[in-house]
Formats: sequence, structure tokens, C-alpha cells
Amino acid sequence: MSYPDQRSDDAWRAVLSPEQFRILREKGTERPGTGEYDQHFAAQGIYHCAGCDAPLYKATHKFKSGCGWPAYFDSLPGAVTRHTDSSFGMQRTEIVCSNCGGHLGHVFKGEGYPTPTDERHCVNSVSLRFAEDKEGK
Repeated sequence: MSYPDQRSDDAWRAVLSPEQFRILREKGTERPGTGEYDQHFAAQGIYHCAGCDAPLYKATHKFKSGCGWPAYFDSLPGAVTRHTDSSFGMQRTEIVCSNCGGHLGHVFKGEGYPTPTDERHCVNSVSLRFAEDKEGK
């Protein structure tokens, strides 16, 4: 799939830390409970892609799931693209930034969380950057 931000691996390496590159560009995963945003709960603001700075999630979309990674029940419209991930002998739904294709994590449905969508976007903190936004846009 083609994304608007088409930087080369060398260009990504120039702006991402080695851990960000491993997760965003090579589809890695950070260890559970270690991410900066796992226990981060702001009243307002926007979580952006750490690679290309595209806005992805509102702070009000975030919820406590206890899974060890930041969890969101929805993304901003058009911000996240879903792909089938058949790695590790199972089928999951991978989520990537719609602007740069950076790996964010996976989305899980039907787990019974009391959220409007009954979805859990399980996102690596390393894939995110938070910006306060007083208007909540």
C-alpha cells in the first residue's frame, strides 16, 4: 500500500531513534508496561504519529485497559489504516498511520470493554507523541 509520506529507510533512520525505527518501520513491539503513554491520561490533547506527526487519537479516546500498552477505543477519522496480520500463526488486525504507514499496533474487537466501539486499539507508546490541545481537536 502507498502512503503520502514516502521517505526511504535512510530518511526515517535520520529522524527516528533506533527503537522508534524498529517499531514504526519494522513492525516491532515494545515490552508491556514500559511505554511512556501506558499510564498517561490527559483530559484533552492529541496523540500524533511519532514518525510523521500526523494526528491519530484524541485524549478522550484513551481508556484504561490494563493490557500494558496505551489503549484507545477509536481513532480520528481516516488517521489509521487496518491490515490483516497473519504473523505468529494467528490472524490479527494491524493498525498503521494512514499518512506514513508507520506500525502503531493492533486493534481487537469484542473484548467487552465499556467503550462506545467495543474496540481496543493497542498502540506502542514509541509510535506516539502527545500534544496538549486546549480545544480538544
